[in-house]
Amino acid sequence: MERRQATSEQTRARIVAAARDLIATGTGAFSIDAVAERAGTARMTVYYQFGSKLGLLEALFDDLGGRHFKSQLPRVMSQPEPLEALDELVDVFCHFWTSDRIVIRRIRGMGVLDPDFEEGLRARDERRRQLLRTVLGRIAEEYGKPSEQSFDETVDVLYALTKFETFDSLAGDTRGPEEVAALVHRVARLVIGIGDSPSDGR
Repeated sequence: MERRQATSEQTRARIVAAARDLIATGTGAFSIDAVAERAGTARMTVYYQFGSKLGLLEALFDDLGGRHFKSQLPRVMSQPEPLEALDELVDVFCHFWTSDRIVIRRIRGMGVLDPDFEEGLRARDERRRQLLRTVLGRIAEEYGKPSEQSFDETVDVLYALTKFETFDSLAGDTRGPEEVAALVHRVARLVIGIGDSPSDGR
C-alpha cells in the first residue's frame, strides 16, 4: 500500500509539473490530452488523479502558491499590529506574483478565454479579497479608518492594488517585489486615510 501510495503521489506530481511546463512554454492549447502526453501518461490517469480539468488546475494553483502561502499567511494573519499585517500581506502577494511570473501571467491571460481557468482564478481571488477584508476590519477597529461608509470601497481598491495585473504593470522590467510592495504600502495608506506609520493614524 505504501509503495502504491508513493507511486500515485509521484504520478500526481509529474502531471502537475507537466501542466506547469505546458503553460510555461506556451506550446499548443492547454487540455487534459496535452498534459497527459507531456507527462507520459494516459488521459484517464489524469482524470483519476484530479477528476477534471478544473481539479488539475486547482492542484497546479496549490503547487504554485503552496510554498508561499502555507508558511506565510498564518504568520501574517496573527500579526498583532493590523497596519503591519496589511504591509506583510502585500509583501506576500508581491513575492508570490514574481515567483513564477511568466506562468502566472499566462494563467491569468488564459482565464479570459477558458471557463475552467476563470473559475479557478475567481475562487483564488476571492480568498485574497477576504484576507484583505479581515485585515482592514482590524485596521478600522484600531484606527477608526476607513469609515463604515467607505469600508467596502476601500476593500475594492486594496483588492485592485494587490492583483497580479497591477503588480505586473508596476514591476515592469525594472522593479523588484520589494520596490512594488513599498509603493503599494504607501498608496494603501492614502486610500485608508492613515499616515505613513501606525502612529500617524492615531
